Parts: sequence; C-alpha cells; structure tokens
Amino acid sequence: MTAEPATERDLAAVAAQLGRPPRGTRAVAHRCPCQLPDVVETVPRLADGTPFPTLFYLTCPRAVAVCSRLESAGLMREYAERLAEDPDLAASYRAAHEDYLARRNAIGQVPEIAGVSAGGMPRRVKCLHVHLGHALAVGPGVNPIGDQVRELAGAWWSAGPCVAVDEAPTDRDG
Repeated sequence: MTAEPATERDLAAVAAQLGRPPRGTRAVAHRCPCQLPDVVETVPRLADGTPFPTLFYLTCPRAVAVCSRLESAGLMREYAERLAEDPDLAASYRAAHEDYLARRNAIGQVPEIAGVSAGGMPRRVKCLHVHLGHALAVGPGVNPIGDQVRELAGAWWSAGPCVAVDEAPTDRDG
C-alpha cells in the first residue's frame, strides 16, 4: 500500500477525528471505506524538534474505541503470553518491528529513537492502536498482531463517516 499526500480536506478530517490539529502529518496511509483517513503517516521528528516514533497514527475515533475495548478486555496480555510461547509468532512480530523501522528510517533518521518502533515491538504488546494502524497502512501479512486486531475489530466504519469534514485549514506541523 502506498501513502498519498494529505489534502487540506484530509487534514480537516483528521483534526475533527482527533479533536485537535494533527501534528507532523506527512501523508494518508490508509482510508476507511467512507474515504476519510483512518491512518496517517507522520514525520519521525516534529516541527518543534521532538522525536516522534509513531509512524502510523490511527485517527478514526471508532477504530480507536475498538482498540481501547480490546485492550480493556486483556488482549495485550494474551498476545504477550502468545509471543512468549510461540516462536513463529515472535519471529513474525520481530519482522514487523524491522518493517516499521525501515519505513520510518526511509523518511528520516532520528538518533534519539533509533531501534525504537512502536506498540512494544519486538518484545511486548503495549498498544493495539499502533498495530492496527501499521496493519492497515502496509496491508496484511506484515504485522501479525495488527492483522489479528483488524479481524477482531470488525467493520467499525459501517455506520458511515465518523466525522463531518470541515474544510477549515489546519496546521500540518502543530
């Protein structure tokens, strides 16, 4: 999957989804079936100089809510146990970590976060939002945890667009 430049409409949608202007948005990494962004790709260093390790940022409030419910139900603990018991899953998860790093490093290298991906990779699972964002952005077969979260999440978009898009300009770097 290929990220596409974020338009002013996309940035307005993301601002509405987040309830604030997005920070460091570089591109739209994935769109839900309603055609609004649900994952954005961010720069590895924000305009104010802050390192930002989250390359794929899940923005749709419905998808975020689903991930939060799954986390509250103990899914992260379950995945952590599976990682400890299943060497194949652990190897695939490490490969997802390497994929994440390679994609971020292709945009820009930030020494302060070198080797740090997101979501606890490669040793633990600490944020299902990151894993779903990664899986949506790059497609199936790259992040095994993200692929499983995607299956469990169901069709969060089925009720239609999560926000009404205001065409007001947004601040890309703020």
